[in-house]
Amino acid sequence: MAYLDNIAVFVRVVELGNLSAAGRDMRISPAVASNRIKELEKHLGVRLFNRTTRQLMPTEHGRVFYGGAKNVLEAIVEAEAAISALSGQPRGTIRVTAPLGLGRRFVASGIPEFHDRYPDIEVRLRLSDHNVDMMKEGIDVAFRLGLIEDSSLRMRGIMECERVLVASPKYLEARGEPTEPHQLVTARHDCLMLRYPGVREHAWTLRTPKGQEKLEVHGPFDSDDGDVLTGWALAGRGIVNKPRFEVEPFIRDRRLKVILADTPPTPVQLAAVYPHKKLQDPKVRLLLDFMAERCERLIRDVMAGR
Repeated sequence: MAYLDNIAVFVRVVELGNLSAAGRDMRISPAVASNRIKELEKHLGVRLFNRTTRQLMPTEHGRVFYGGAKNVLEAIVEAEAAISALSGQPRGTIRVTAPLGLGRRFVASGIPEFHDRYPDIEVRLRLSDHNVDMMKEGIDVAFRLGLIEDSSLRMRGIMECERVLVASPKYLEARGEPTEPHQLVTARHDCLMLRYPGVREHAWTLRTPKGQEKLEVHGPFDSDDGDVLTGWALAGRGIVNKPRFEVEPFIRDRRLKVILADTPPTPVQLAAVYPHKKLQDPKVRLLLDFMAERCERLIRDVMAGR
């Protein structure tokens, strides 16, 4: 078992690029991770990494060994999943990621209940508005709002979510309320954008009688946290484009107002994404079924004011 643990650490170090990140991911210290790599190198009789001050790069031997080691670990996971299916007692660890707003409101609160139902399943939840590299980060299930472009992943649609443009009455009183989409640009409204390294969206797409209209909007600041954008909008600092379920309570209590309601942003798909092989794993199917039902039910409750 120690040898398999050493292999697992080696694989994560290759994928994450350093001992500290691999250690955090596997809940061990960098010193323990380093010792396991040294034990593996001693067993194999070769050096697996070239060490720099910031990163570990696999040697030629390391690159060759990684391919086989990865296959071994995946085969073990599949074998364990098959046993779980036969025994009816799913167990193991699931790594899950979700956007901050969706994750905080609907996913995180459901994890304890899921664990109560299936006490032998451990869940590792990571919330981020960044598009996490599922393969590199070892993620089993990702809940996402938007298009899925990675052909190596499968998608289970949950529901289509309405998007709205909203701003505070304070902002609209000071800057005026746009009545046509192009006024977002011509009147140089402060548009609050979700941006982070690698993001492709630098525009808002609205639905108009003539079809979709893409607008290159601008604003004095942006953030990689969608809840920060909502906070800025509430403070009167600009217009934000959000899934309606995230801002519905503020619309209802009139702290935010929907603008351009006749030409709203294009809706967004809420979906669960997972690597092709993961659906064979009973614990992954259980989590997908549980969270898909929960998210849809809770979002509909929010929209109904319940």
